[in-house]
Amino acid sequence: MISQVEFEENLLQVRREITQACRNSGRLESSVRLLPVTKNWPSEVVAYCKRAGIFSVGENRVQEALEKQKLIQGVSWELIGHLQGNKVGKVVGAFDRIQTVDSEKLLNRLNEASIRKDESQRILLQVNAGKDPAKYGCSLDAAPFLLEKALAQGNLSVEGLMTIAPYSPDNPDVAKAAFFELRNLRDRLSAQFAVDLPELSMGMTLDMAQAIEAGSTMVRVGSALFGKRR
Repeated sequence: MISQVEFEENLLQVRREITQACRNSGRLESSVRLLPVTKNWPSEVVAYCKRAGIFSVGENRVQEALEKQKLIQGVSWELIGHLQGNKVGKVVGAFDRIQTVDSEKLLNRLNEASIRKDESQRILLQVNAGKDPAKYGCSLDAAPFLLEKALAQGNLSVEGLMTIAPYSPDNPDVAKAAFFELRNLRDRLSAQFAVDLPELSMGMTLDMAQAIEAGSTMVRVGSALFGKRR
């Protein structure tokens, strides 16, 4: 595992890349938030983030995140991995936001659990903007229906959209196209439903520049900060 010093060196480089991407796109750096992805790493890396002044992290696996939450306080947790219906009861109230809501059935279960726990659960709707069969997320065409259902749930707060671009390291335009699809979808949905959807969670280590160009408000970065697990 990397050291705190190595992490902070990596963090500096990632922030430089975000700054450059924002400048290239004519955006303010403050308009893009970095979400460190701490999946598969021990709780110590969450402590690294906290010491560096980052107080929100992303986790993919529910049980792994719950174990880390017992060890690290003062940090908010975002679920960025696929959520199985049988784990809904565990995530409501434990995660500050769930970014991967992609079906009416999941919406209903989340709302029911939120009512039982007397919680208001923040969520993002996950859209498969790149039409990648290997990725989760509702289709672009299904997004209006899903948003309509989400807005009708009394204990859920919809804050925006999330996507994972198709993996295409040799052709960055593939990711770029997916990100612009999501941004344009968000704009259409905001107008259609007269609702503010400020968050666009899109972009990871290999495609964050393209995501920022397309309007991302949050990039989810793991390997560039922590390296790859051996």
